[in-house]
Amino acid sequence: MSGQPSSVRPLPTRLIEGVLVRGPGILLCAGITALALAAQALELRSFGHPYVEALVLAILFGAVLRAAWTPERRFQAGIAFGAKQLLEVAVTLLGASLDLSLVTRSGVALLAVIVAVVVASLGVSFGVSRMLGLSNRLAILVACGNSICGNSAIAAVAPVIGAGSADVGAAISFTAVLGVLTVIGLPLLVTFAGLTATQYGVLAGLTVYAVPQVLAATLPVGLIATQMGTFVKLARVLLLGPVVVALSLVFRNQAMKAGATAGRSALSSLIWVPWFVPAFLMLAGLRSAGMIPQGATQPIAAVAAFLTILSMAALGLNVDLRLLARIGARVTTAVTLSLTFLIAISLVVVRLF
Repeated sequence: MSGQPSSVRPLPTRLIEGVLVRGPGILLCAGITALALAAQALELRSFGHPYVEALVLAILFGAVLRAAWTPERRFQAGIAFGAKQLLEVAVTLLGASLDLSLVTRSGVALLAVIVAVVVASLGVSFGVSRMLGLSNRLAILVACGNSICGNSAIAAVAPVIGAGSADVGAAISFTAVLGVLTVIGLPLLVTFAGLTATQYGVLAGLTVYAVPQVLAATLPVGLIATQMGTFVKLARVLLLGPVVVALSLVFRNQAMKAGATAGRSALSSLIWVPWFVPAFLMLAGLRSAGMIPQGATQPIAAVAAFLTILSMAALGLNVDLRLLARIGARVTTAVTLSLTFLIAISLVVVRLF
């Protein structure tokens, strides 16, 4: 039976074989995921909110384990499956949590400001990263993580641009550190910059990486700051969709120019967009149209979050900490300068508008 081509073997047989081949690696990643979730729960119980998210902990735990022990061959197929296919599924499911109707309710002026800040931050972050000698892919990860929604953006963009485990690990690890420092230090600007609760909420929404971190950064200031910060942050997250689509087309067009798909039409280039990009947009559209029940969005988001953390564990198992040490200073500098620019331009925005 095993000598038969896969196309002639019964589907149940192929499914069972796939589970047996990938099972050990997936179980290993699931174990790391459980450890990361437990550590996040401990943070939540101790501090009221997690300073380091399970997504970050998973990739760090995976990398530390990889430094102490190289996974045997029987784990490799499952680790590779978790780092690629499961991450793509997680990105797809993320679309079900995005309500595009927020755009129409946010007002043209505020939406234009959010788009302008994100676009400016993307350009500056990418340019600074390249000047510091980071590769194109790593520079894109740093730019998207800094400008849109931190680790979630990095995880979503990575499969689109074909980023390697080392690049993803570096971008997430060093962005996470700056994200925590931002949450701790940003409230000081209320006093030093003389900001109102509304102004501070907009500032937090424009600069803090993740939605839970926005809550952590704004709750001490008051309910108005929290509501405004969450709203601006969610509107900012919605830009992940257009950025993912644009990057997928850019990288496919580069492949065409290199001759990989020579002679294909513009329509063909759209067909070559990774499958999960249109699936992501389709789910976002269905959610916005009210065709996904409100009660289903939370479970879907929970599954997407779990798969993303599991994928980060898989990526961590492929990360060489020695490589991270070599590029760490440059990535840290790139993230720090990018974040400084983002905070500065956001302060100007809240002062003017």
